Amino acid sequence: MKIANVARTALRSLSRNVTRAVLTTLGIVIGIAAVIAMMEIGHGASLAIQNSISSMGSNNLMIFPASTTFGGVSSGAGSGVTLTAEDCQAILNGCPDVRQATVTVRTSGQVVHAGRNWVPGSIYGTTAAFLDVRDWKNLEEGEPFTDRDIRNVSKVCLIGRTIKRELFPNESPVGKEIRINNISFRVVGVLSAKGANLMGMDQDDIILAPWTTIKYRVSNKKASSAAASSSSSSSSEQVNTLNDLYPTKQVSLYPQASATQQANNPLPVRFANIDQIIVSAVSADAIPRAIEQITSILRERHRLRADEEDDFNIRDMTELTKTLTSTSTLMTRLLLIVALISLIVGGVGIMNIMLVSVTERTREIGLRMAVGAKGRDILVQFLLEAVILCLAGGIMGIGLGRGVSVLISTILRWPTEISVTAIVLSFMVAGTVGVLFGFYPAWRASRLDPIEALRYE
Repeated sequence: MKIANVARTALRSLSRNVTRAVLTTLGIVIGIAAVIAMMEIGHGASLAIQNSISSMGSNNLMIFPASTTFGGVSSGAGSGVTLTAEDCQAILNGCPDVRQATVTVRTSGQVVHAGRNWVPGSIYGTTAAFLDVRDWKNLEEGEPFTDRDIRNVSKVCLIGRTIKRELFPNESPVGKEIRINNISFRVVGVLSAKGANLMGMDQDDIILAPWTTIKYRVSNKKASSAAASSSSSSSSEQVNTLNDLYPTKQVSLYPQASATQQANNPLPVRFANIDQIIVSAVSADAIPRAIEQITSILRERHRLRADEEDDFNIRDMTELTKTLTSTSTLMTRLLLIVALISLIVGGVGIMNIMLVSVTERTREIGLRMAVGAKGRDILVQFLLEAVILCLAGGIMGIGLGRGVSVLISTILRWPTEISVTAIVLSFMVAGTVGVLFGFYPAWRASRLDPIEALRYE
């Protein structure tokens, strides 16, 4: 018999008892639906974790100054004065595995606007590359500040959604003035919402401004020195008001040194230190290579001997990313195992019903063999019946699983993500279950003796 004739015969046999066929496929439907729902929920949770990590910078490296010790007393991590903006530029130019880099200068203080005030969680002085490093390219309003603002020490800033909500509840903040530690800043843009990070900290409670402005105008930190040097002071009679915080005219107490004097008596090298350098690697796999390259460049720039320890610390989020990803993967696999158990139960139900069908149709099998049907024809027919039942159950299970996934996402607000791979694999698994659990009943039917089958009552 041709396979098409066998398939039509199998469909006619199944159509004789539709109710039993539907109940038979119910186990497969539930099993496939569980697989689809669990895979989509696990995939959605994994993506949510990855997005949360990405918002913090999954490929980012944070470089801090090392700690300093005076008289045996440590000042704590990051207390050293070793990093500069030039270090950041050298890393960007000399490290092939570094995609982008930016500097940060931290400060704190109260922000005031029109009778409202707020103390932000973070006030960062940085560069325009910060938005690229932190994957914060899209602004809700306005535009970012530029490198020209950094060179000009411009008093402009970007604010987060939390700052906007607290200081500008009913108006657009772009173009408005805010005061940070009594220094006026013009808001040029509003950052898009990021929400809380994995540590529960509000990432939208932030203000970004040119690092030169934060360092020299807000933090009131002058250029640091690599060696101790005296600083000139202005006249004690001068009054520093809010309108004249930074006088443009400065009186020098000492005459300028000539070129000969500078050559014979060089002054200590002065530089503007920063609090942190944030580096974005080209990929997660390139992080170890990027760390080696950064270490080499900074040690060379800081003139450290081979026996000296690094005067900086490099931290990455590789371990956190691996831990959270492995946890999500483990939970998805456990859910999948539970779903596969129900699928196996459905397959056992298919085998049971097919054995009952073989017993009920013994005389039919004997009659078909008597008129010329071969054993392999009987085998193919019953095997096709089992496969058709499982594939039909698989299709219904896929639809039910997608519905459950959408319902969970809508009602419980649980992140879900459609998985085409899970749908294709579920359909293939359904067909495989039909073959595995339908083969024994089909083989048993094909082995019946035609004479004994015709005598069966």
